[in-house]
Amino acid sequence: MKEKGFIFTLIIIAFFLFSVCHLSNQSTNEGNGEIKSNKKRDMSPVLAKGELNQLVDGNTQFAIKFYHSIKNQKGNLFYSPYSISVALAMTYAGSKNNTSIQMADALSFLLSQERLHPAFNFLDLELKSRNKDGSGKDGKGFKLNIVNAIWAQEDFNFEEPFLDTLAVNYDAGLRIVDFINNAEDSRNTINEWVSDQTEDRIKELLPPGSIDTLTRMVLTNAIYFNAAWGIPFDEEATKNGNFILKDGNSVSVPMMFLSRSSGEKGERISIAYGNNYKAVELPYENGELSMLIILPDSNKFDEFEKDFSSNVLKGIVSSLHETTINIRMPKFEYSSKSSLSDILKSMGMTDAFDEMNADFTGIYNGSEGNLFIKEVYHKAFISVDEKGTEAAAATGVVISFTCFPGQIEINRPFIYLIRDIETGTILFMGRVLDPSL
Repeated sequence: MKEKGFIFTLIIIAFFLFSVCHLSNQSTNEGNGEIKSNKKRDMSPVLAKGELNQLVDGNTQFAIKFYHSIKNQKGNLFYSPYSISVALAMTYAGSKNNTSIQMADALSFLLSQERLHPAFNFLDLELKSRNKDGSGKDGKGFKLNIVNAIWAQEDFNFEEPFLDTLAVNYDAGLRIVDFINNAEDSRNTINEWVSDQTEDRIKELLPPGSIDTLTRMVLTNAIYFNAAWGIPFDEEATKNGNFILKDGNSVSVPMMFLSRSSGEKGERISIAYGNNYKAVELPYENGELSMLIILPDSNKFDEFEKDFSSNVLKGIVSSLHETTINIRMPKFEYSSKSSLSDILKSMGMTDAFDEMNADFTGIYNGSEGNLFIKEVYHKAFISVDEKGTEAAAATGVVISFTCFPGQIEINRPFIYLIRDIETGTILFMGRVLDPSL
């Protein structure tokens, strides 16, 4: 009977600890399946002089740092640094102390928390104003869609200042899902939203197994771009040509040809020359956006790539000048998918992924457990042809929950020792099999 009673006690304790990890109080302002601050988005954010430049400079630094972190991967690369920055900026809004410091350094956030999020809001509104009457490469209208969504566990107590930041600066509330009881359904819901926002170009952003019963939040950003060239390539002039690989071998691929120097709306090609590169900027319709291509000299790619930096990029951009020149370049289409945790850790963002050291108390500040980033997923797609460019990307930040133990019971045989901490010297050592003896 004594043994049975002891087992029953353990079961009760285990159930209590399990419950602590899974139950919490619900936040405020729930309605229509969404928790959202009562505050409206700021449609006219005011920035101090230079703040937008600081945001863009920092984002550019991160884009190139990230490139250097993945450049040793084989083959082509393509990603959206802006999508990654926005998704993690929303996460950063709930970070504190060393976690916040590491995130800011890894992501090159040069502005304070208080100024960074209004700056992202300002930039988002600027980008949404681009090329309203332009065309897409599919013959339909120009598209540059950038959208955010945050998916959160129902009945979980999120901090109101965090909700305010999301609503005011990212036009986002928390869409309610049930990770605990319906993890797979929640994953499918998020993936369907991403697919819808990217014209079905980004599917299965979150792979099977990425969502589980300890997931508490997923922050997502999706970006979709479809634009026609300001100076279209002549489809009839496309023919196979040699593309020389780094090792000197060549492959035959469809090469597009452009001989016109200006577009119908005055768009012009710009070029720049350096000691070890050539650069050409191809405008999209209306000349508000462009593709900048940097071509290192023959046998100089590795050398150029090694030294490529935001300052090098600034030098190239400042050297661009309009010109008349023929262009021949390949058509291409490429997609990529990545798990970014190891990359971001290598960039110094370690605490955010640590179950115990992560500090996202700006999102949740309960005593039962801790939030940490389980993984950051990124997918991207690009297609370039004679008519223009279609590109899409999405980023998902999966935030999980780790439970603080309610108590530790020393209620079974154990070994113990008494030691000097500084030297590690063991002074006494023993075991207890039956404390009643």
